[in-house]
Amino acid sequence: MTQDTSEENNRIERSNEAKDDHRYVCRVTGREDGLIGKYNIWLCRQSFRELAPTIGFKKYD
Repeated sequence: MTQDTSEENNRIERSNEAKDDHRYVCRVTGREDGLIGKYNIWLCRQSFRELAPTIGFKKYD
């Protein structure tokens, strides 16, 4: 499990620039749709949902 966590962190850190030819894309998957750009995160909603706990976001019911 530690290997998976380190791989996820590497994927986030490897791309500080989320722009691809003046378009914003997801840093993990490269998708252009469903992006979360607040706080300069630039992750698609699916990637954000998976990585949110490791980044420090908490889900409120």
